Amino acid sequence: MKFGTTTLAAALALAFASSSAEAFTAPAAFAPSAAAAKTSAGNKAVASTAAARRSALFVASQEVEEIAQAPTTTKRTREERLAAASKGLQVHVVGLSIHHAQVEVREKLAVPEPDWNAASAAIVSSSEGAVAEAAVLSTCNRFEVYYAASDPREAMAAVTKYLADRSGLPVSTLRSNLFMLSGDDAVWHIMRVAGGLDSLVVGEGQILSQVRQCHLHSIEEDGSGGKVLSRMLNNAVAAGKRVRSETNISKGSVSISSAAVELSEMLCQDDLNLPFSEARLTAVGAGKMTRLLINHLTGRGLEKITILNRSMARPKELQEQFPDVEIECKLMDDLWDVVGRSDIVFTATSSEDYIIDEQRLEENGMAGGRPLMLVDISVPRNIATDCKEVPNVSAYNVDDLKAVVARNTAMRQREMIEAESLLREEAASFCGWRDSLSAIPTINQLQEKAANIRRAEMDKCARKLSQNENMSEKELEAVERLSRGIVNKLLHGPMSHLRRHEDAGSRRAAVQELSAMFQLEDGEDKNGRGRNNGKANGRGRRK
Repeated sequence: MKFGTTTLAAALALAFASSSAEAFTAPAAFAPSAAAAKTSAGNKAVASTAAARRSALFVASQEVEEIAQAPTTTKRTREERLAAASKGLQVHVVGLSIHHAQVEVREKLAVPEPDWNAASAAIVSSSEGAVAEAAVLSTCNRFEVYYAASDPREAMAAVTKYLADRSGLPVSTLRSNLFMLSGDDAVWHIMRVAGGLDSLVVGEGQILSQVRQCHLHSIEEDGSGGKVLSRMLNNAVAAGKRVRSETNISKGSVSISSAAVELSEMLCQDDLNLPFSEARLTAVGAGKMTRLLINHLTGRGLEKITILNRSMARPKELQEQFPDVEIECKLMDDLWDVVGRSDIVFTATSSEDYIIDEQRLEENGMAGGRPLMLVDISVPRNIATDCKEVPNVSAYNVDDLKAVVARNTAMRQREMIEAESLLREEAASFCGWRDSLSAIPTINQLQEKAANIRRAEMDKCARKLSQNENMSEKELEAVERLSRGIVNKLLHGPMSHLRRHEDAGSRRAAVQELSAMFQLEDGEDKNGRGRNNGKANGRGRRK
């Protein structure tokens, strides 16, 4: 069986195109923007990061207002859609965190974990194609939407409109609280989040688990993560694990629960006029935050605590997990009876409504009586702000923990610099993979052109061979396999060369060379052959 020059070139292209785009995985040089990279030492690292956040917030705030006031985007033409697609998908993040937004705003957008996928799907569907992929991360300290899009401005308009509709907040309020990051800055942000460097308590471990859940939800059947976001979130989880295993940033008490324990211990004497060791403790809710709370309290000699919950199942589980602690389990019906005989009450439930407020405290005889400390570590909040107006009641929420954890952050500055070095490696790995996706449109064109040419040539060959009565179907299939095997062996050298491209520039040059070599921009006839390929395919020799 004879192959013309065009046929062999097309087969070569087909085998190349059939290879995964992930062959181009050499990491590109990753240099985070000023918003993330200037961390030369100690206090300079923290100062530059804080300044970058303020700068990013200011720029994002202006864009939110401009987008909100812009007219509705009209449907794009085919040429515009193709131009946008050729740019590839870029990652972006829009959200608010404890660093930028008050708890009153954060709780308006908070989404329970079981609803993360529903929220992500709503963002994609309401964007009318502007957002290709989306993933929601909602915790006590942050609400963030990670999304991938080829047209940043149109996608940003769609996401911010969703946030405004969901929260019911005016654009002016969103404007002063939202932050927005794109491209490498967005990648750097999720790496810092997973590494615990963007947390209220630097190095806390709970956020890594939450980012991991965000990734797992994004790849579920009803998730909206897609190829780009799921890869980025997976890289972020790997980065977070490296930071905690290769540095000492997570040593000691590093969680919101531990900060709540430190706060109550620090203020117990002033607010309650008794030592922390003598205070009667109650926790409302029996989830992960309460488990962490009890774990930190046991380190301070906790012997007894009361747990209030809607059902008995989870409190009983906590009893089994902490056999050395006397845990009294009560249902929510006994709330005010238990609060009445407690000195410190921690609240950590998923309720979207206040459990304790000024009116209820007064109705249950708590106003002006024995001193009571309320520590709310929930978002949305479980304790109303007006509780601070009740005589002899001291109320605190997650925003009040900032002063407590400031000293922990200062102690971990050296570890932060080391952690950022590791995070840059993981960020560079993802960015290198993401940049390799720019070759996919060319690879798709190669695959389509090569498939058409190869199919036409094989059809002609098959017609000839089928006239031979001695040729069976299995033998024809063997001819097909033979052609593929020859092409694969010929491709080994070129593919090894392509894998050695280590930067975006050389990769782009290789793609351009392939495009010119196979004349991908030339017109093609119905069989997929170039306009000038008639002689090359051996048609003249068949007369």
